[in-house]
Amino acid sequence: MKAAPAAQKRLLDLAELDSALDRLAHRRRTLPELAQIDDLSARVARIATQVIAAETESGDLAREQTKAEADVDSVRIRAERDQKRLDSGQVSSPKDLASLQSEIASLTRRQGDLEDVVLEIMERREAADSQAAKLVAERDELAGTRGVAEDRRDAAFAEIDKEKEEVQSKRAEVEKDIPADLLALYGKLREQFGVGAAMLQGGRCLGCRTSLSIAEINRIKAASHDEVIRCEECRRILVRTAESGL
Repeated sequence: MKAAPAAQKRLLDLAELDSALDRLAHRRRTLPELAQIDDLSARVARIATQVIAAETESGDLAREQTKAEADVDSVRIRAERDQKRLDSGQVSSPKDLASLQSEIASLTRRQGDLEDVVLEIMERREAADSQAAKLVAERDELAGTRGVAEDRRDAAFAEIDKEKEEVQSKRAEVEKDIPADLLALYGKLREQFGVGAAMLQGGRCLGCRTSLSIAEINRIKAASHDEVIRCEECRRILVRTAESGL
């Protein structure tokens, strides 16, 4: 392949711009905010699951408390009814009187036991509500911190994308100075090696950092100025300049 020396030198400008694009892409992929956001999102999700568990426990305890309070009311009503019978003097038989008094005492004990159960459930429910509130506050705080990180990420993305647009605009101008066949070869090599062209400086390929042999240097010296030279080691396009040492 042949191309004007000026066009070949423009490959170095293109390679420099492509390297700038690669750096911008790497910077976009490795923003510290991305890792921070991922970590915060995982923590928010984990705490959200804990919130659901705490709220579910509180709901279960609320239903359990309602049932226990209903049991207390039922026993209390029975005890009050028996106490009225006892106080009314309607029970005259000593045996029936003793049985009624025993039942009232039993109901009183039962009511006390049930009230203790209600109290225990209330304490457990209060603890569950407190835990849920604590977790909600922690979740919301983390979500707020994540929002700040997302704002920083978006600002960084906007800055990077603006720089990328500027570099791409410059790249498009450089491409105009390069023949289509040479540009296609450069593009193919860039896909393969990341860098499609490199300067030959002081007898050394700056693409793979390999010093060329004397025989190779002599071959390049003998080549016409418009011949497209390839590095024998890395196969990138070698661009000759005043610094090539030829």
